[in-house]
Amino acid sequence: MVRAARWQSWSAGLSPYVLDSLLAVASAGISVWAVGNDDTAWPWWVYLVAVSTALSLPWRRRAPLAALAAGSVALMTLSVVAHSASPQVPLAGVIGIYTVAERSPDRQRWTVLAVVVVANVIGTHSPNGMLFSLLTSVGSFVFGSLVRAQRRLARLEAERAREAGERAASEAGRAVVEERARIAREMHDILAHAVSLMIIQAEAGPLVVHANPDRAIRAFDTIADAGRDAMVQLRRVLGVLKEEGAGPELAPQPRLAELADVAERVRRAGPAVELELADGLGAVPADLQAAAYRIVQEALTNTVKHSGADRVAVRVRRSGDTLEVVVSDNGRGLPVTVGGAVNGWSGGRGLVGIRERAAACGGRAEAGPGPEGKGFLVSARLPLGVAGVVEKAGG
Repeated sequence: MVRAARWQSWSAGLSPYVLDSLLAVASAGISVWAVGNDDTAWPWWVYLVAVSTALSLPWRRRAPLAALAAGSVALMTLSVVAHSASPQVPLAGVIGIYTVAERSPDRQRWTVLAVVVVANVIGTHSPNGMLFSLLTSVGSFVFGSLVRAQRRLARLEAERAREAGERAASEAGRAVVEERARIAREMHDILAHAVSLMIIQAEAGPLVVHANPDRAIRAFDTIADAGRDAMVQLRRVLGVLKEEGAGPELAPQPRLAELADVAERVRRAGPAVELELADGLGAVPADLQAAAYRIVQEALTNTVKHSGADRVAVRVRRSGDTLEVVVSDNGRGLPVTVGGAVNGWSGGRGLVGIRERAAACGGRAEAGPGPEGKGFLVSARLPLGVAGVVEKAGG
């Protein structure tokens, strides 16, 4: 085993041309030995013919059929002029047939096999000689065909491995993109909500600090609460990045019950918030609760930033196998044309995130002006049956 491994390692480092040249030297040596070992004193040119039987072997890989033809002509010449001096096993012919079977196109391969079989049947002088020649030549062809099939399988396996590697790399790249998008949505929702509340309260505080100190204190408390909440939620997101193999236990997701705190912070910013959480929401899968929480949070952020509303209603409930989320306000809304189209509304990054979260759950979300263009309405329907996939894209 050790010697075989050493030989394989040594031969793998040689060029095919060197290996085939060594085969040619060995084959020529056998032919010359067969001529010299015969009882007849053959002239020098017979030895030359014996050597010529192997001269084409170094080029057998480049031109298998031509190399076999050249070697066969020399072998037939030697057999005619000095039949008794011909080697019992013509190594050059065996190697040539093997090479054609392994490397040549199918049409050439089967043509060579037919010619070899006919030549062996016609060209031998006895049944035993014919049988031995057929076994030698056909056996070489069969062995070459087996090697050909094995190499084809190896190429197919290599191609499958390459394709599998490309798919794995593509899936890994897609996973990275999806994870970046998820983190971007989380960061946007957390920071946009907290910063919006903080800006509004910071702007209101100086205006009322003298006339209404209590309200100014509440504004500053709201700023502090929003900042602390943002820090807690950022730790939830970034905890997964800091710890290798971090799982849900390192990054707990927000629950629907926490919407009461969000509603309270928004109330301090100005608009009255009516929060309606139906019974039984605690049994909703955690991933789906996180998605609904973020949708409500983003909708409330948009209300505070853009709508100018003084009242906003939030309703979350189960309807059969669907979780329904509705956020509506009485703000300035958006103008609607006679045909029902909305003027001036394309949807910002937050609204895109709402749609993406709903789609990741297998549901859908809609955002636009309320009835007759009054106020703004965000609604989402999230099927309970596909909870768990949301985390990939935004939960």
